[in-house]
Amino acid sequence: MAKKGNRVQVIMECTEHKNSGLPGTSRYITEKNKKNSPERLELKKFNSIMKKVTVHKEIK
Repeated sequence: MAKKGNRVQVIMECTEHKNSGLPGTSRYITEKNKKNSPERLELKKFNSIMKKVTVHKEIK
């Protein structure tokens, strides 16, 4: 039988867009290994609404 992995899907949401008050949201879905990185992810991703690279944080 195959082992169950430590990888889980997480949703990343733009912090700058959330605070700006503009309509819509910028979200990405990615995977992480919860054993190697138990804390929340924080990555720079492209926000298509604001048309620039912004910081996206993992949401619950």
